[in-house]
Amino acid sequence: MSEELNETNELENNEMEEVKTEASSEVVEEVKETLVEEVKETLVEEAPAKPAAHKSAYDSLKDFDWDSIGKKHELYDANEKSRLEQEYDRTLSSITEHEVIDGTIVAMNNREVVINIGFKSDGVLPLNEFRYNPDLKVGDKVEVYVENQEDPSGQLILSHKKARILKSWERINTAYETQEIIKGYVKSRTKGGLIVDIFGIEAFLPGSQIDVKPIRDYDVFVDKVMEFKVVKINHEYKNVVVSHKALIEDELEAQKAEIIKKLEKGQILEGTVKNITSYGVFIDLGGVDGLIHITDLSWGRISHPEEIVKLDQKIKVVILDFDENKKRIALGLKQLTPHPWDSLDQNMKIGDKIKGKVVVIADYGAFVEIATGVEGLIHVSEMSWSQHLRTAQDFLKVGQEVEAVILTLDREERKMSMGIKQLIPDPWANIKEKYPLKSKHTATVRNFTNFGIFVELEEGVDGLIHISDLSWSKKIKHPAEFTKTGEKIDVMVLDIDVDNRRLSLGHKQLEENPWDVFESVFSVGSVHTGTLVSLNDKGGIVALPYGVEGFAPLRHLTKEDGSHVKEEEQMEFKVIEFSKENKKIILSHTRVYQDSVGGEKRGESDDRKKAKDTTKKTVKKMKDNLEKTTLGDIESLATLKSDMMKAEEKEKHARKEASKNAEPKAEESTEEEPKEE
Repeated sequence: MSEELNETNELENNEMEEVKTEASSEVVEEVKETLVEEVKETLVEEAPAKPAAHKSAYDSLKDFDWDSIGKKHELYDANEKSRLEQEYDRTLSSITEHEVIDGTIVAMNNREVVINIGFKSDGVLPLNEFRYNPDLKVGDKVEVYVENQEDPSGQLILSHKKARILKSWERINTAYETQEIIKGYVKSRTKGGLIVDIFGIEAFLPGSQIDVKPIRDYDVFVDKVMEFKVVKINHEYKNVVVSHKALIEDELEAQKAEIIKKLEKGQILEGTVKNITSYGVFIDLGGVDGLIHITDLSWGRISHPEEIVKLDQKIKVVILDFDENKKRIALGLKQLTPHPWDSLDQNMKIGDKIKGKVVVIADYGAFVEIATGVEGLIHVSEMSWSQHLRTAQDFLKVGQEVEAVILTLDREERKMSMGIKQLIPDPWANIKEKYPLKSKHTATVRNFTNFGIFVELEEGVDGLIHISDLSWSKKIKHPAEFTKTGEKIDVMVLDIDVDNRRLSLGHKQLEENPWDVFESVFSVGSVHTGTLVSLNDKGGIVALPYGVEGFAPLRHLTKEDGSHVKEEEQMEFKVIEFSKENKKIILSHTRVYQDSVGGEKRGESDDRKKAKDTTKKTVKKMKDNLEKTTLGDIESLATLKSDMMKAEEKEKHARKEASKNAEPKAEESTEEEPKEE
């Protein structure tokens, strides 16, 4: 319709111009004829009097530009003319296709927007290209992209969307650098956030950047226009990340600073439970958050804050501390109620028996709650009279109801220690009556050390058997060679140290010292069969009968043929030294053949052989009973010793008889010696 009107107006204007031109031509001709006639008359009348003037007037008339009659004549200098030309040029818009220019909104309705760019016609754009800007109105300046000056119907074709796309990256970069607040249209929801239209480019809004508080439903933000800040740009992948939370945080920071200025320690405020974690609760105090640590929720022990508060619950809290620089606020809930220690029974004292529940167990002890918020420690050393190293888990369990005795009580420090072993009598109270010196008992092997064995006579009564008190005859390198953990062993009480709670025990003392018997068996000069078990540069260890070991110096290990006794070789050895006090026997194989007469060993009477056989039998009996520790075995050892003494007496008697019978023979041989010579 507007195009038809424009064409009609142009036709009318052209017709008017033609009419004006024809009218002006007629007027000029009439004026020209009139002037010529008037000049001619003047020349005729005045020619005789003024011939020169007549000639000038005639010349002027002849040279006059008759075509200029009826036209407007204006005189302008060069500067004015240039200025007018520039003004004229500005009235005409020169546009280029595929260029972004600014336009002005001159009209708009529910579907379209009319934009004037100073061209001969206006452009019409769909309104949905401006959906990101709900405040659009007539008179606003907008950027448009000139697609075509005239389409087939003569219409100017513009696009605001393409103009935004062409300049969007430039504007986004500028917004990122200047931290400008921009608007965007939330198009849709995606995994982990929202897709936002920013200047025609799709940007990503993470769920964590929507608001300062956790958002459970993202769909409520779809199809909304929101303000954002550009927080990240990836030029390589053309990715843009925006944040709405940053705007809120900026506002909250200002609010925080204002709120923190008004805070005071001990101040009571009301807040809302914003978030619950395993270590505490975050409270919204109206623009600023504070933390209630789990230890400040209740005077009693709790395993999780959810036992005390719930999400979105409104509670009163007290300010414990705050840091203006880091903007941290420490809050407390339990501090709003009196401390349970303040209401503890004033008559409670050391030595009283109390009941409680085990709430925490550690290796070093157990914490027992006797009232809400009032706890005492039972150290592991106060759980049993036993001295064995154990943990609290061996005695108590969490949730167990126990009875204990108060050992220490400090109301100011709010500390209490308790014990449960005090509920039973101390076994060391009458230790000397129960375990007198030289008394014999059966104990349980608990553990070993390099120097002995720790045994337990009863709960709380331990003792030590030194390695030297384990056996009379055996050389023990480590106690584990002698017995095992958990086995029973017979012991004798050697010493009692009540102050330090120590018992010295012995095992070998249960039997008579066999070295008293060995003194007779391994007398100096006696010969025994032994085995060389080890050898070094000084000599060798020889295993003798009855479990006894002796030492043979290296020079006493030479055989009759000049060779030396080798390890594991069984030979006869002669006793050349015996020490009962040092439990030492020195042996020699060389002396065995050196002391023989005429290549034969020293003669032995029949009685002496019988005595030796008797000794072997009795010693064998002793060997079988050597390591037994019962009272009956000790009596057998005494009998053995008596039998050996009788055998020794018989041997002495036999020697005397043999010497008497040998004296006459000696005299006869003496008298005959000169004859032989």
